[in-house]
Amino acid sequence: MTDMLTLDAFEEASAKVKEVTQKTELVESPYFSQATGNRVFFKPENMQRTGAYKVRGAYYKISTLTPEELDRGLITASAGNHAQGVAYAATRAGAKSVVVMPTTTPLIKVERTKQYGAEVVLHGDVYDEACDHALKLAEEHGYTFIHPFNDPVVATGQGTIAMEIVQELPLVDTILVPVGGGGLACGVSTFAKLYNPKIRVIGVEPEGAASLTAALEASRPVKLPSANTIADGTAVLEVGDEVFPYLEQNLDEVITVPDEELIVAFLDMVENHKMIVENSGLLTVAALKHLPAANKRVVSILSGGNMDVITMSSVVQHGLIQRDRIFTVSVLLPDRPGMLVKVASAIAEQNGNVIKLEHNQFVSTNRNAAVELRVTIEAYGTEHKQQIIDALRAAGFEPHASQTML
Repeated sequence: MTDMLTLDAFEEASAKVKEVTQKTELVESPYFSQATGNRVFFKPENMQRTGAYKVRGAYYKISTLTPEELDRGLITASAGNHAQGVAYAATRAGAKSVVVMPTTTPLIKVERTKQYGAEVVLHGDVYDEACDHALKLAEEHGYTFIHPFNDPVVATGQGTIAMEIVQELPLVDTILVPVGGGGLACGVSTFAKLYNPKIRVIGVEPEGAASLTAALEASRPVKLPSANTIADGTAVLEVGDEVFPYLEQNLDEVITVPDEELIVAFLDMVENHKMIVENSGLLTVAALKHLPAANKRVVSILSGGNMDVITMSSVVQHGLIQRDRIFTVSVLLPDRPGMLVKVASAIAEQNGNVIKLEHNQFVSTNRNAAVELRVTIEAYGTEHKQQIIDALRAAGFEPHASQTML
């Protein structure tokens, strides 16, 4: 086998992963290009077989195992995407696979992993606890452990993404890559720098699980006390020690993104590209606005699209609220006939759409003085919201912002 993380190794891995990957051609984004002042392209690994890039590293790693290692059965730990990659690749190789997943893993990822042929064990609240349990089971049963990120062979498989990017867009200036444990960022940044040192590679991690930022400050991997983020695929307490030296050497910058920015990024991707991208994959989309507007060719890697419908529904609702597309106001009005119509008319004249009404007659002991009306309204955005509020004031009401509940 070739030494890992060399151009020859990447070439070998690229040929191998083509056996199982789907072609994910770059998608240019007029919307994000205009919004950010750069030429933005997406590498849509959310459209990959198993719904994420992880099948690359898992398949390549398993292809390098000996028959004896395969016969022992394979085990891994994963928050979902690596799990599906290992399950799929193991089944193709005729090997048994066991996957330990955190109990917080979205149901769709658990079910898909089972469908690809793996035995699933749910253990721990975060990836790191699941990983400790998987290592224990590997020791007990003699399984071959496939690490999701802290393995140069796996990272080489993931780096084939960068090889495809430069083949399709040779003059790429910047590549944005999500960071959890660091395997994807290791492979992508190492290949990019070997191919052309002028390509900037920027890692993006969630603010609530910034394990790489902590590692870079300490010059070594350090364990975070907790990982608190909606980007479950990158909720890793400690970046891998095997891949960290490559990250330290090859990443030009690391950006952290708060969860709120992922929520509106999801809405933007659905509305402008009709694409479902999971929260970890949205890190690079949210990071676009943190780059200087310099008309550079920027590629955002959309690492996966495995999101369950309940999470999707919640993210859409929160995104609409954050963008002022849905808002709630409360007004006090005398308990007299016609007052409700007056409020509704003021909203309707501004093309606001009432989607929920709550009429509370018991806000005051004197109902003639005031009853409370809470109105949830659909609007086009912040400017339209303000027009509706101004219209209510002009009609003699004093609207107060209220917590929006759908």
